Amino acid sequence: MGHFLSKNGYGLKKKSRKLRKKKKRRNCFLQGPCMLCFIVHSSSGSVEDDWPFESAAVSKLAERYVSLNSPEECARFLLSPGELAVWEGQGRSLLSKLIGPPALFCAVVPDYSEMVCKRKCAELQRCTPRKQPRCAFQEAMENGEERGDSRCLLPSLPSSSSSSSSPSEEDGSGVGRHTDAGSASTSSSSSCCCQPPQNESSEETRSAENTDTSHINQLPSSILLKVFSHLSVKERCLGASLVCKYWRDLCLDFQFWKQIDLSGLQQVKDDLLVKIASRRQNVTEINISDCRNVQDHGVCSLASNCPGLIKYTAYRCKQLSDVSLCTVAGHCPLLQKLHVGNQDKLTDHALKLLGEHCKELKDVHFGQCYSISDEGLVALAQGCNKLQRIYMQENKLVTDKSVQAFAENCPDLRFVGFMGCSVTSQGVIHLTRLQHLSSLDLRHISELNNETVMEVVRKCRNLMSLNLCLNWTINDRCVEIIAKEGRSLKELYLVSCKITDHALIAIGQYSSTIETVDAGWCKEITDQGATQIARSSKSLRYLGLMRCDKVNEETVERLVLQYPQIVFSTVMQDCKRTLERAYQMGWSPNTSTAS
Repeated sequence: MGHFLSKNGYGLKKKSRKLRKKKKRRNCFLQGPCMLCFIVHSSSGSVEDDWPFESAAVSKLAERYVSLNSPEECARFLLSPGELAVWEGQGRSLLSKLIGPPALFCAVVPDYSEMVCKRKCAELQRCTPRKQPRCAFQEAMENGEERGDSRCLLPSLPSSSSSSSSPSEEDGSGVGRHTDAGSASTSSSSSCCCQPPQNESSEETRSAENTDTSHINQLPSSILLKVFSHLSVKERCLGASLVCKYWRDLCLDFQFWKQIDLSGLQQVKDDLLVKIASRRQNVTEINISDCRNVQDHGVCSLASNCPGLIKYTAYRCKQLSDVSLCTVAGHCPLLQKLHVGNQDKLTDHALKLLGEHCKELKDVHFGQCYSISDEGLVALAQGCNKLQRIYMQENKLVTDKSVQAFAENCPDLRFVGFMGCSVTSQGVIHLTRLQHLSSLDLRHISELNNETVMEVVRKCRNLMSLNLCLNWTINDRCVEIIAKEGRSLKELYLVSCKITDHALIAIGQYSSTIETVDAGWCKEITDQGATQIARSSKSLRYLGLMRCDKVNEETVERLVLQYPQIVFSTVMQDCKRTLERAYQMGWSPNTSTAS
């Protein structure tokens, strides 16, 4: 029927039809697969023999169709109610043989691939039909009648790649294609519910979709925030935030500005801290260690605007004075961690304010703050009863009075360090009150006797780490008592102590918990002590023998092979491990003649 109604289809003889079939030319105004083409090009051989139309009627209709000059007139001719009734009445018997029940003009077609012209769109893929509120044929007719619009409102069917290059398009079919494309774009909301949508699954579209879905920005923002959390502030500000606006917004997320680490950045000045304080008042942690251009004004501004500050770290900021720390103490009552080591200008006045206002303080570090004395530390110990860690280093003004104050007022202390302070055994003995003590650093205590150390080990049953380095008074007997009484001890540091092989043998014989022993620079240690402790100890995992000159390197090589679970530290062994790590990281020695 499609070719009977085409411009070249008004001849009814079989000879002329075969000639047109041989030339493979179609000038039907309706571009794309249609029911008329399906009937003509059907594989059934009985269509021509059983054709029910009278030749006169068909010729009349063909002549009327030939007289049409535009696709719009063709569409109106085919879709007019009178002509539909004629075609349905005359071709009901034939169409019922081909497609079953008389549903030719129904708005819903169940299978689109079988209704496609076999010659025109043989490679068309199935498309999922879109649900429409009403039939677009009826809506098109109504809109066309009401508006008087002469445009063809039939949406175009999807065409395959082969149809775009078929010879039939060269015979004036481009007009119909252009009209269909325009009507489809203007009436996309009212597309026909009996026709499939345009083919949107081309290879280019699919590749674009795959590329888009595999983009990192398709990840949930929570995952990207987790990834960005492993970057430093410098990497986020100068790297990630410059990628795109989305990453910039993520880098400005409030959780990244709750914990700010600016350590080592010399370009950080007071104006940056002022901006952070004005925009981010929820800062809980700030680290400005080694920021030598930060002054008291910047720290005061930050502390004044961030009352929720919990951790404040400022190592080696020698330019800061009591003013900054007093402001932190007065405006940050929730402060829990305070590390301000190596600040010469700090005095006892700031420590007194900390004891008055910061009742939640748990971790303090005042190493190498040479102006701090017992007066400030006693006030701090009396005001901050929740202290768990206290570390002092080379504070010559700190004596036994401070140690006694901490032992009496801070029962929760777990880590205590008084390296190089003016502390004696009379102050250290007070530490036996600390039942929760787990780590004790007593390096370089000039007047520390063995009896005090042994008493502390007996009373502090939870002690796990004991550092006695640089104490020449510690001998073999003290180490033997430590090995016997230290039921929870795991780390024992004895660098430059007055011990011999007997101390190492006692550790291997009596201790079942000690994992780390460092006996470096102990001149009396020999091969016998190193061999005996490695052989007898079941818990040992590290043995430091650095600069133990009486221990032969051949003995250590043999012990390394014999006890692979133990790490032996000597000059040669450390150099070998360093080279192995370098090789693993891709380093190769320079073999050039210049080197």
